[in-house]
Amino acid sequence: MSTNSSTGVETTPAPDARLYRGHPVDELIDDLQMAMVSRALDDREMTLQKQSRVFFQISGAGHEALLLALARSLRPSYDWFFPYYRDRALVLGLGVSPTQILLQAVGSAADPASGGRQMPCHWGDASRNIVTQSSPTGSQCIPAVGCAEASRYIARRNLPGLHAHGDEITYVSLGEGATSEGEFWESLNTACRLHLPVLYLVADNGWAISVRASDQQPAPVAELVQGFRGLAIHRVDGRDYFQARRIGARAVARVRAGEGPGLIHAITTRPYSHSAADTQSKYRAADELRDETDHDPIEVMVRELVRRGLVDDDRVAAMRAEAKAIVARAADEALAAVRPDPASIREHVWLLPEIAEPAEPEPAEVVEPVAAARASGASGGLAAAASGDVVAFGEAIRRTLHELMGIDERIRVFGEDVADAPVDLLGQVEGKGGVFGTTLGLQRTYGEARCFNTPLSEANIVGRAVGQAIRGLRPFPEIQFFDYIWPAMTQIKSEAATIRWRSNGNFRCPMVLRVPIGGYLTGGSIWHSQCGESIFTHIPGLIVMFPSRARDAAGLLRAAHRCEDPVLFLEHKHLLRQPYTRDPFPGPDFVIPVGRASHVQRGRALTIVTYGATVEKSRRAAALLTEEGVRGGIEIVDLRTLAPWDHDMVAESIRNTGKALVVHEDTLTCGFGAEVAAWIAEHCFGDLDGPVRRVGAADTPVAYEPSLENAILPQVADIASAARELLAW
Repeated sequence: MSTNSSTGVETTPAPDARLYRGHPVDELIDDLQMAMVSRALDDREMTLQKQSRVFFQISGAGHEALLLALARSLRPSYDWFFPYYRDRALVLGLGVSPTQILLQAVGSAADPASGGRQMPCHWGDASRNIVTQSSPTGSQCIPAVGCAEASRYIARRNLPGLHAHGDEITYVSLGEGATSEGEFWESLNTACRLHLPVLYLVADNGWAISVRASDQQPAPVAELVQGFRGLAIHRVDGRDYFQARRIGARAVARVRAGEGPGLIHAITTRPYSHSAADTQSKYRAADELRDETDHDPIEVMVRELVRRGLVDDDRVAAMRAEAKAIVARAADEALAAVRPDPASIREHVWLLPEIAEPAEPEPAEVVEPVAAARASGASGGLAAAASGDVVAFGEAIRRTLHELMGIDERIRVFGEDVADAPVDLLGQVEGKGGVFGTTLGLQRTYGEARCFNTPLSEANIVGRAVGQAIRGLRPFPEIQFFDYIWPAMTQIKSEAATIRWRSNGNFRCPMVLRVPIGGYLTGGSIWHSQCGESIFTHIPGLIVMFPSRARDAAGLLRAAHRCEDPVLFLEHKHLLRQPYTRDPFPGPDFVIPVGRASHVQRGRALTIVTYGATVEKSRRAAALLTEEGVRGGIEIVDLRTLAPWDHDMVAESIRNTGKALVVHEDTLTCGFGAEVAAWIAEHCFGDLDGPVRRVGAADTPVAYEPSLENAILPQVADIASAARELLAW
């Protein structure tokens, strides 16, 4: 036993200088040094923020020991990581450098995580499988589950360009406050049901900004999750490096061995305020903050190593100085680094595929109904017809899905009711294949791993698709009705649509989200008849397609499959079986370029710009006007794709006609037609011979009773009336 001269603490030399508590001493010292670097990064960022050279700061202090201990069991570039903003020490442990962290803090173009597009501590490193992070708390949990799901799928198949290690795991972390989010619970449901290799880390520092944990939940999260069968729950004092390393290693090993998901509930500290925008002394008691200091994980580790004679005070002081020096050099490098070019702001919003312009046949006027083939057997009805058969809109979607799944094993179709039937009943029943039959036969043909039902949870459906897409698959999720898409908005808007841009092009999300939409159903009411596409065209990074007939449904769905960014593919329910949507099913080379409209018919008197169900209503209105003697004919442009949309074809049409009427089914106020009309007024003013007019639905929900529905949604007479007024201008 000896006494440290400067602290008076008695120390006992370790019995084996190479190991302490089963760990190499040099690893312990390295982790202590890295913990000091992590804390020094926090301190330097706060200083730079006060100097207005860093523009936001959020702290990872108090989590260092836990995260560095856990990093010892995790494998960068092997496992997959969905961290949250306090995981500074983890990413350091995985190999991200202090300079790289500070490049993000100062907003440098050289920031490898986002090129200056994201605030500090929004991690992302494609080379280490650290997935680009978003800000909504808890939303990363479902994509993490989708990533793990994809890893298993890839490991069991020889997919070109994709590889998965048989024992890789997916790590996802969050604070105890974020466990109040529904997406956390929805992710647990799937992780446990599918027995997925997901490791959750809940770092519990007792506060969600200024909200106590006791105001969040009735019990600690480790107790609340006990009802999930197959979930291994581990409790750890995250302030104790050695306990965190021991229990963390056990938790990781269990998941890596294929024994199912695990959750670590770790108690941590928060010695600094939530962020630079917060002052925790305003709402935390002084004695509580003193307790934070007493349990600071770095100091706890220092005391342990000093007491055991593994380091002395001089070594500790030298390590602190070295940490500050490392961070000072990193700060100098980051502050000197190049700033982003403002001209680059539109880069990486999306990357549209290059598709040659197809030779588009003139659409059939009206084709007599042809019964859709629904043959039984392994073909799922696909063998009953070949390319060129006349099919309706819904059947074109079904056949195109069969076609694409046949050539690309990365495609998985999933959602509510999309499968044919439970596997044990497939030989006894016809099969459902979706509420509208558009996925009929996919499960029979390609198996349950590629077409399957999901829980009734829209966020779960889309979030899993996001994770699968990040991992390299091409998911085709389905939301059963557009009217129920709203629970998935965080996954669509904050996760999927921002991935390419927020990562500065380092990650992508190639998924095709199919959604039945629209009214004219006679009885659909509010919950089955709404449009609302303008809400989604307002989201940068999300491609929005809205075909109106069979030929275009096939050509656009093939184009969507080629997109490297998320596509919202809207399928109008009223059009699925209408005779006027029927076309000869186009061959596989018919692919419509993204953002390319089409001429439904040519004319010189007036241009109608439309899409979806109002294309046919506009055509009938135009025919009515022709019967009334309008000369020159009405030109109708079907946009087909709304984001991006075909400005060139619209402008060219208006140059020829001089008048523009924009028609859509959605509500008039702030409907997508408002954007089209505004663009025409701004860019085509010199070609106009009258005001730009719009026809849309009344600014109300859609009603159930048929006469009310007819009064709310735009009808042929409404379009014809608006056209007459414009022609008379």
